[in-house]
Amino acid sequence: MTMPTTPAFADVTTSDSALRRFLHGLPGVDAVGLEARAAALGTRSIKTSAKAYAIDLAISMIDLTTLEGADTPGKVRSLAAKAVNPDPTDRTTPMTAAVCVYPDMVATAKSALNGADVKVASVATAFPAGRAALPVKLADTRDAVAAGADEIDMVIDRGAFLAGRYLETYELIKAVKEACVRPDGTAARLKVIFETGELSTYDNIRRASWIGMLAGADFIKTSTGKVGVNATPANTLLMLEAVRDFKAQTGIQIGVKPAGGIRTTKDAIKFLVLVNETAGEDWLTNEWFRFGASSLLNDLLMQRQKLSTGRYSGPDYVTVD
Repeated sequence: MTMPTTPAFADVTTSDSALRRFLHGLPGVDAVGLEARAAALGTRSIKTSAKAYAIDLAISMIDLTTLEGADTPGKVRSLAAKAVNPDPTDRTTPMTAAVCVYPDMVATAKSALNGADVKVASVATAFPAGRAALPVKLADTRDAVAAGADEIDMVIDRGAFLAGRYLETYELIKAVKEACVRPDGTAARLKVIFETGELSTYDNIRRASWIGMLAGADFIKTSTGKVGVNATPANTLLMLEAVRDFKAQTGIQIGVKPAGGIRTTKDAIKFLVLVNETAGEDWLTNEWFRFGASSLLNDLLMQRQKLSTGRYSGPDYVTVD
């Protein structure tokens, strides 16, 4: 497994002071302008044919998620079945991108998917708080990968980041990236969760995005879904700008995953417009953009049926997660 390199930025991670100078040298975020642009893009209307395409695209981008203390093998198997066949009455419905579970449920999810083209994603590194020693976080990651996880969703130590320990945050991500490598040299893809609702400022979100990208993240992700403020159009727009700029300077493409609070088809389409208008068509695939969601799929399925039949079925039409 060859780790991604960023020669254009090789010097900025050689010391904490060098990384600090780089991060604090990034352009400051115009909060008013950012929020105004996100709001303006959210008002875009699309035609019915484009809406049908957008709904199917959004379904294919969902990481169908259950991250509760009460999760059972039966619930995970049910979720896996729904990921493979979201609408049993219409086999043209796309599969979701992944099923996202805790590490101890990875093997159950993998078995239930039975070779279907749906990834198994696992949260790790003492999700959601990230309050554990590094060896524990790495063991958590390795256990999930050994159980068959295709993707790892890690959390950064927000306390370290907010205290200005940027190099420590970078080294954590880098270490987890290395823990994602399997004995055969292949690797689980790494999504790095910033918990943007706890980072306080847009400048911090921009800095965290660059730390994640420099450390080798395959995706940068807004949130755990476990705090009051999760994915928003504005913080997702900011992260899309970051991956766009990073690719322009390094040639390395990195995905974005907004998670938490995206519940309706209207919401999902707004985010797809953000992707198209900010990062571009290269990101309009589940290889590079995901929704972390559970209830979103049901609304997409109901809107999909309405487009095809002219009738709105209501919540009884879809399964309860």
